[in-house]
Amino acid sequence: MHGLPLFLSAVVVSAVAALSTAAAASKSRFNWAKTKYVYAFGDSYTFVQGKKGHANFSFIGDAFDFSFTPEELLENEIIPKNTSSDGSSWTEFLTSCYAGRPSDCFPHQLWNFAFAGADIDKALLPLHHNFTVDLVDEVKQWVAYASNVIPHPTAETLVAWWIGINDTGDTLHNTTLDFKAFWESEMQSLFGAVQNAYDHNLRGTYLFINVPPLERSPGHIGTSDVALYKQNIIDYNSALAAHVASFANSHPDVTVLSFDAHKWFGDILDEAEHYGFKNITGYCECKNSSYFWYNTGHPTEHVHRLLARAIQAELLQASP
Repeated sequence: MHGLPLFLSAVVVSAVAALSTAAAASKSRFNWAKTKYVYAFGDSYTFVQGKKGHANFSFIGDAFDFSFTPEELLENEIIPKNTSSDGSSWTEFLTSCYAGRPSDCFPHQLWNFAFAGADIDKALLPLHHNFTVDLVDEVKQWVAYASNVIPHPTAETLVAWWIGINDTGDTLHNTTLDFKAFWESEMQSLFGAVQNAYDHNLRGTYLFINVPPLERSPGHIGTSDVALYKQNIIDYNSALAAHVASFANSHPDVTVLSFDAHKWFGDILDEAEHYGFKNITGYCECKNSSYFWYNTGHPTEHVHRLLARAIQAELLQASP
């Protein structure tokens, strides 16, 4: 894996270098061109709308309607351009799976279990709504009702994990919290969920994405909590990076990749005009691609498009 680009973590290199000869021989090397199944867990930055999902929140089910039959899952359809950007999400741009049944998509099927508004664990932070499915339960839902229904062969599966956006925001005004200790508790829950997926044979390649610099979003620019929010995101991302590295070292049969969304968002915002953005401090709930932000905290469809291109370019470079 020579010439890994800036945004991909050195976790890939260190994890591979640490493999024993026997493990390396049995390891399935990641190849984006041969990846058929893409699974996603996360929040509103990742979710896509399904006909059997909670309106504007999920592909399938919610906390009140947690279960589904194999037929309901397999016949469920992605509703196009119904995401937090009111357009296609980065997972749809990445997979070219924009509408209809995921099993009909080619070359990549998108099985998206992200839930808008999700934090990592309702035991640590209150749910945004009583119907919200947190990430821990997203994985439990997949285990109980999808793991034996949708294929996930190791050599053809990519699992994306993008969470923490709500967690870092929801804790911002807690004046008594020991934040670094709290992020460690969050990582225990997050990687407990990751381990749950692993234990039920959802393996192959794991892609971890960190939290963008959301102190630069319209909802926070100019507020008194910008400095604290910035530091909390940095500390969360540091805790995430440490646990990603630890997971990679203890699970040599999984290819572990990381995408630095924090740096990517920052670089795009710093060079906004180069990417066609004319407004990076306000927002527009419209189809104007010159705006970076769709609303106070979510980027526009054009940002999702660029993000997917950046992730795809690095997946290709991480491939043989």
